[in-house]
Amino acid sequence: MSDIIVKVPDLGGSENVEIIEISVAVGDSVEVEQDLIVLETDKATMEVPSSHAGVVRELLVKVGDTVSEGSDILALTAEAGEAPADQADAEPAVVADVVEDAAVEDAAVEDAAVEDAPVAQPPATPAAAETIELTVPDLGGATDVDIIELSVEPGASVAAEDSLLVLETDKASMDVPAPQAGTLVAFKVAVGDKVNEGDVYAVLTTSASTAAATPQPDVMPQPDVMPQPAAAPETVAAQTVNPEPESKAVVGGKGVYAGPSSRRLARQLGVDLTKVTGSGVRNRITKDDIRAYVKDIIQKAETGQIAVSGTGIPAVPEIDFSQFGDIELQPMSKIKKLTAANMARAWLNVPHVTQFDDADISDLDVFRKDMKAEAERRGVKLTPMPFLIKAAALALRAEPGFNVSLHADGEHIVQKHYVHIGMAVDTPNGLMVPVIRDADKKGIWQLAEESNELAAKARAGKLKPAEMQGGCFTISSLGAMGGTGFTPIVNTPEVAIMGVSKAQIKPVWNGKEFEPRNMLPLAVSYDHRAINGADCGRFFTTLVAMISDIRRLVL
Repeated sequence: MSDIIVKVPDLGGSENVEIIEISVAVGDSVEVEQDLIVLETDKATMEVPSSHAGVVRELLVKVGDTVSEGSDILALTAEAGEAPADQADAEPAVVADVVEDAAVEDAAVEDAAVEDAPVAQPPATPAAAETIELTVPDLGGATDVDIIELSVEPGASVAAEDSLLVLETDKASMDVPAPQAGTLVAFKVAVGDKVNEGDVYAVLTTSASTAAATPQPDVMPQPDVMPQPAAAPETVAAQTVNPEPESKAVVGGKGVYAGPSSRRLARQLGVDLTKVTGSGVRNRITKDDIRAYVKDIIQKAETGQIAVSGTGIPAVPEIDFSQFGDIELQPMSKIKKLTAANMARAWLNVPHVTQFDDADISDLDVFRKDMKAEAERRGVKLTPMPFLIKAAALALRAEPGFNVSLHADGEHIVQKHYVHIGMAVDTPNGLMVPVIRDADKKGIWQLAEESNELAAKARAGKLKPAEMQGGCFTISSLGAMGGTGFTPIVNTPEVAIMGVSKAQIKPVWNGKEFEPRNMLPLAVSYDHRAINGADCGRFFTTLVAMISDIRRLVL
């Protein structure tokens, strides 16, 4: 193992070039030709590849530093068996947003030198306007180059050197400028087409005052040429870009500022760069920005914060509510965000059906009040909830077809042989659903203790994730808040949920006369993919019977 200092290669005469991105970190393994840093001049960006394979031991530069040819970049611990070569002979060429071509090295360097030298421009001579066909200039030997953007609209007036379209290879992007001022009549190509040198790409009507001033160039201007050292076989010609220092390299959409490697990664991952926020110098989009964007999308999809079911439902339009009066934007808690996402996912994916019934809890209420003294001795608040939990658990045992979930493959039903009941609790942070395990095996006192304890933990924000998982059936009670009924949304992957409203004294016919009875409105919503109406009818009848006659809870 040996250490190698990787240096900046020949920059074609450029000095004090700014580092705008570092593509590796200490400890990373790099391969030959893997990008190490990204440099930027006034006219081009360029990527510096590694001359050796190995492991990054130390970074000798940082973003914002300026470097010149021969400046140290990093210390690399070479892989076993690789001896440090003469770096003057081993330095790779910088890959500037360019097109590869080994055969045009000398010509590219000469062109760059000529362009940098002052050239006397002949004065424009008046001439009649004419319509000319614009052809793709010299691409430095590259073939079948992709068109990634048409920069102007047909009918637009353009000045000489205005970008008309943008081409891209695996390593470079390049603007094709207008050879002279005029009006763009039409494009003969479209985004996604491939072109070669000499292909007609547009029709331009020249301005009368400049029609004869500047002939169409045969070779694309090549600023900031980065010639390859003699030891390296590949040569690159430079990209034509807007000469302004703050110009943006437009790729895959107007106003996107990114280098070739970032654009290549975006194409591989199918990312629209116009939706990515850049964190680099002057908001340049880096590879890490693209990876972070993809990671965020995946996380949101997994947690249900974005819809991935392909419903095609139009989004709700954004409204500026401040136009109607004073408003205040209040951030949603994480729990409320998750609840909103889960409810939307369940409502969109589950075909809901809701059945309603009233349970006579007159006897249950009398018994509960009779047990008030004992409940106080036990330190337990005895509400109707533990009776509802017990009744639901026993009803699931009696009707196992209700105690199921749909398998993710869409071809199986998961039959559960355990009975865990969820209990919706309203908390300051939002709705939470703790789960009481093996509710069918526990008595009323134990269910009362556990339900009170879990509700207190939920309101205090102390529930553990495991205490909110594994439910078979959920109960959502409005209790004394009122209402005669509501349609609860199934808490997927469960297939049913029961909504409980406020009990009311109602006249009930006993066969001889009407008598006042304490009636509790119940509503069961279920997933019609897993449960049909008859299944719910049997389950609901069993549950109501147990609530109406609590003696059945001990049978």
